[in-house]
Amino acid sequence: MKKITIAIDGYSSTGKSTIAKQLAKAFGYVYVDTGAMYRAVTLFAMRNGFIGQDSENLQPLVKLLSRIKLAFKYNDTLGYSEMYLNGENVEKEIRSLEVSKHVSRIAEIEQVRHMLVDMQKKMGAEKGIVMDGRDIGTVVFPDAELKIFMTASPEKRAYRRYKELLDKGESVDYEDVLKNVQYRDKIDSSREFSPLRLAEDAIQFDNSDMGLDEQFERMYNFALRVIDKQ
Repeated sequence: MKKITIAIDGYSSTGKSTIAKQLAKAFGYVYVDTGAMYRAVTLFAMRNGFIGQDSENLQPLVKLLSRIKLAFKYNDTLGYSEMYLNGENVEKEIRSLEVSKHVSRIAEIEQVRHMLVDMQKKMGAEKGIVMDGRDIGTVVFPDAELKIFMTASPEKRAYRRYKELLDKGESVDYEDVLKNVQYRDKIDSSREFSPLRLAEDAIQFDNSDMGLDEQFERMYNFALRVIDKQ
């Protein structure tokens, strides 16, 4: 069976990573969470004092990009790959609300996007990959055989993210999460470099009122139809 590239884009907290992992497992493909890559760079910037609650000085970050080494390492126990920053497992830390507050700002930086897009293109050179993010179908893999653009109402997405953070033991307020979702939507859609947008040949998929099983079944069938045509 010929392998394809599956590009999944969309707004924050639409469940892109969840469905991407499921599809990768179903087809035996490689899964790449590009959001984790941007989050890891954000964590690096926060740890070095380049961005925070009351400060922002991003020029030093640009000068230090060559020192940032990212890697995905598969965890047999969890059944998916985790993000490593300069040899350290940062999977849990990059999912915090604090990192979420700053990741869209870091993702605006042209040099950061160029560095990570180059990495991502190399990862998918042999096809047989499921990659999710903001610019996968428009910039990273404009020729992907299957492009999906996921969306849902801000309120639905904020509630999902709120529950996820609570389940991880974080103390968060729903209104803060909602504001973060709305802020990220604005930044992601209006940034100068690689803004979030619907590719002309993408399938727009609104999962506001859809369960995980139904969502996977629909996505799986989308992919099967495309693979059968190859």
